[in-house]
Amino acid sequence: MKMKLILAVVAGLAAGAIAAVSIIPQAREAILPSGGPRTSGKALIGGPFSLVDQNGTRVTEKDFRDRYMLVFFGFTSCPDICPAGLQLVAGALDKLGEKADRVVPVFITVDPERDTPAKLGEYVRNFDSRFVGLTGTPEEIAKAAKGYRVYYKKVPNADLPGDYSIDHTSI
Repeated sequence: MKMKLILAVVAGLAAGAIAAVSIIPQAREAILPSGGPRTSGKALIGGPFSLVDQNGTRVTEKDFRDRYMLVFFGFTSCPDICPAGLQLVAGALDKLGEKADRVVPVFITVDPERDTPAKLGEYVRNFDSRFVGLTGTPEEIAKAAKGYRVYYKKVPNADLPGDYSIDHTSI
């Protein structure tokens, strides 16, 4: 009986605190002296890049101004996660209808040794003609990946000497 009473009191106090913070600005300040979470208003992800698209044209982030970039890092030999992710992006574009004109889906390879512009073009067209595939030198890809906080690492295939896969962040 005592335990039920204690639980009821604790639950009541918690509900009261939540209500007070939601309704009374001074209560929020008392509980969260900083006034709550603050943001800089700037994205902490992304940044400048210079890469080559599926047509062999050098592009930078400036070429996508005034459009929302949906950036996906992956590689064309990826067996499952990359194709599944790109299918989701293509489906989202379809659901956006005309609003999708303001969005550019960008696929940046983390395997520049195998993913040539032509190979990227063929790959991204399988998902949606609006995709832009980007590649570059290993150094250029590393710089772009760092800007977008993407991890990737070549992993040798023990069963096939000379072959490899790539572990990578999927964002």
